[in-house]
Amino acid sequence: MAPLPADVTEITIGELADRSGVPASALRFYERQGLIRSRRTSGNQRRYDRATLRQVAFIRASHHLGIPLTVIGEVLALLPDGVAPSHDFWVRASECWSAEIDSRIQRLERMRDRFTECIGCGCLSFEQCTLVNPNDDLGRDGAGPRRLFDS
Repeated sequence: MAPLPADVTEITIGELADRSGVPASALRFYERQGLIRSRRTSGNQRRYDRATLRQVAFIRASHHLGIPLTVIGEVLALLPDGVAPSHDFWVRASECWSAEIDSRIQRLERMRDRFTECIGCGCLSFEQCTLVNPNDDLGRDGAGPRRLFDS
């Protein structure tokens, strides 16, 4: 793919999709969610600022890490219109999300360890299982599928 000429300031949704690798349907969704912006031509066609390419890259990379789109949108809202996320912007966002990502990693590691313990013991006992029924909490409510009856 040829680089965009320096004098090109706007691109179509097709060009944005081709260059970003993101389907046009996802770009329209991002726009409806307020993550990216376009202007409309007199023929009602979308035109995106060139900086939108970097914004889409930022959205995809952040979302791939598990950052919710609403949070990504809040961070992107700090950028002035038509400004691409800079290296410093990415670093600041990464610093903000490091604690959340570390927390998720710890939670996943605890889940993995509990699951490994469950498989390792082979008990398949819901009275003893710390994953499905820790401390037999459900047994205090009586016999049967308590979770099904509660709803």
